[in-house]
Amino acid sequence: MEFFLQAVANGLVLAGFYAAVSVGVTLVFGVARILNFVHGEFVMLGAYVTYWLWALGGVDPLLALPLTMAGLFVFGAVLHRAVIARVLHAPHENQILLTFGLHLVLQNVALLLWTTDSRSIPVAWATSALALGPVTVGLGRLVAGAAGASLVGLLFVWLVWTDHGKAMRAVAQNETAARLVGIAPDRMYLLAFAVSAALGGAAGALSSAIAAITPGMGLGYLIKAFVVVILGGIGNPLATIAGALVLGLTESFAGAYLPMGGTWAEGVGYLLLLAILALRPQGLAGREVQG
Repeated sequence: MEFFLQAVANGLVLAGFYAAVSVGVTLVFGVARILNFVHGEFVMLGAYVTYWLWALGGVDPLLALPLTMAGLFVFGAVLHRAVIARVLHAPHENQILLTFGLHLVLQNVALLLWTTDSRSIPVAWATSALALGPVTVGLGRLVAGAAGASLVGLLFVWLVWTDHGKAMRAVAQNETAARLVGIAPDRMYLLAFAVSAALGGAAGALSSAIAAITPGMGLGYLIKAFVVVILGGIGNPLATIAGALVLGLTESFAGAYLPMGGTWAEGVGYLLLLAILALRPQGLAGREVQG
């Protein structure tokens, strides 16, 4: 039973972090119908911003979190205004090619600026462990999971209770009707993309103390994000939590119970994704989305 509880705890911690990584992808698709392949680079840039704040100013990653989110929010707004807005109503193939091209550009710019050297932030709390009864959880992972889940919760509160959040939901439901009541959809598209970038930056800041920071790290997080949003139902932010829970718990149990589980955990998640696509392509809690 203790072994089982340990696997559950690890899975829940992973789920909180995966939700923070993924919710920005489903937010952009739900509002603007764009499959954003550059989201992983927002995570990478968030990690590097946090690293340099620590290296140059000694700022703890948790204290750097608001600054990183603000910087990525501005970067996302500029990127949307300069590039993404041009393909808002283009076919999905054009959007995918453009955002994947941006992914390659940003990754290679990071390689030019920071080389392939792996960096890390050795803060004391990230290497500590916390005993909760029979369960022991790495404090760094616990903080990342709890902070990630809290950010997702704050996003839902913002979407439900604020005027901008309600306007964004209106645009997601019916752009024409939103225009008729005075909402500017283009502003909501920009806001959704900027908020998505800020959330990606937050995930990067949270990962900076518990994982290696490299220019190529964004691709792995992008794949995780797409697994989560497809599991939950793309375009449905609330269902992202369900997808994150399924992926986090599946990886944790695979790592705990399968022979050489650490090497199987990644593959089991993708096998689960294939099963969902074959049996329920709209996701566990999603509905079919019309382009």
